[in-house]
Amino acid sequence: MKQSIILLHGLFGGLSNWKEVVNHFGKRFDIYIPELPIYEKYKTDSLEHLLNFLEGFIAANKLEDVILVGNSLGGHVAILYTLKYPANVAKLVLTGSSGLYENTQVGSYLKRGNYVYIKERVAATFYDPAIATDELVAEVLQVTTNTFKCLCAVKTAKSAQRNNVLVHLPQILTPVLLIWGNEDQITPLSVAKEFKQHLSNSKLVILPECGHAPMMEKPEEFNEVLEQFLLIN
Repeated sequence: MKQSIILLHGLFGGLSNWKEVVNHFGKRFDIYIPELPIYEKYKTDSLEHLLNFLEGFIAANKLEDVILVGNSLGGHVAILYTLKYPANVAKLVLTGSSGLYENTQVGSYLKRGNYVYIKERVAATFYDPAIATDELVAEVLQVTTNTFKCLCAVKTAKSAQRNNVLVHLPQILTPVLLIWGNEDQITPLSVAKEFKQHLSNSKLVILPECGHAPMMEKPEEFNEVLEQFLLIN
């Protein structure tokens, strides 16, 4: 039976963010990329809602001893699951994860949902602004031009900012790999170093000339680092 890997996207991310990871590892691992239910009605706290979703997803698919890989908000959800179900997480990979600090201007998206502004914000996600393709900008615009979706995004961002996991990190004994872009403007490198300081069984790899989404901006380097981590028993 293949080892299961669950890839968790960020707040404005999508399933396509993990394309190169899937291409690299798809034949050797059982890969799942659930779409986080950010844009739906629910009464609980946003992070609790997303954690409940991940719990249900893993249970429904009868997955055990999983590898969780999370970017930004997805990393935050992965941390919460690992804290609650440590025995069911073989390895944890965080890249640009929220949970400690996140420099987000998501609230302004509701007021300034025009194309030029959104393109600037999407470009700021990366070291190389050329990565912010028209396709990516269109995906974010689809959220920011929809009042309900934008309010859900703001609600989720605020929930993530409130939910600081610092005091809980020492509880995580699972092997953790931190892959961080040296030029991450959203969760700066200082955040990665703080994660490293409080996660006893962790390794930090810093990718130069890379922003908030290393798996998209530096896919070859990201996959090489992840490969080495997955091969360790």
